[in-house]
Amino acid sequence: MKGFIEFIRERGIVGFAVGFILGGAVTKVVSSFVSDIVNPILGLLLSKTRSLESMYFQIAGAKIAWGHFVSVLIDFVILSFIIYFAVKGLRLEKIDKKK
Repeated sequence: MKGFIEFIRERGIVGFAVGFILGGAVTKVVSSFVSDIVNPILGLLLSKTRSLESMYFQIAGAKIAWGHFVSVLIDFVILSFIIYFAVKGLRLEKIDKKK
């Protein structure tokens, strides 16, 4: 057991686990922000639909859900900015470099 605890301390497993859990929580918050706030506003601005996610066009019986794709893209961009500024703000970009 002692070797396992030393491994966890040396490798920073606890910090990794905390970061993983917080990353999942931030992802849920950003997804909710995009789907509950951004999408309805963009849906109203672009057409008379309730949400951006419901926008699509049809070609020969195939439904192309471009609104959902744009929604996921917005979600990705916002999450990327949050991660970038969190890493820069906490100065974690140098954490893996050898001293």
